[in-house]
Amino acid sequence: MEEVYAALLLHKAGKEINEGNVKKVLEATGVSVEETKVKALIASLDGVDIEAAIKEAAATPVAAAPSEGAVEGGEKKEEKKPEEEKKSTEEAAAGLGQLFG
Repeated sequence: MEEVYAALLLHKAGKEINEGNVKKVLEATGVSVEETKVKALIASLDGVDIEAAIKEAAATPVAAAPSEGAVEGGEKKEEKKPEEEKKSTEEAAAGLGQLFG
């Protein structure tokens, strides 16, 4: 997780996010550097617009899950199948799992 914070700090400072800079930030804070995590982070950020990702994350509303018998406009809402929810959660976490192995 520290690697991600280092990358965000570099982004905020307007510095290039690369292995060397991330390592310098981590070393300056006294955190032990794990080469594989740093390399995985840099690889995963390749081609990512960090500013757009931050804005998207900040703009995404977090809503409470509706109760099972929730009704909208007099009609019962379509229920998601547990398999679909599990699959989408697994897909979303797949990239993060590789970073923090």
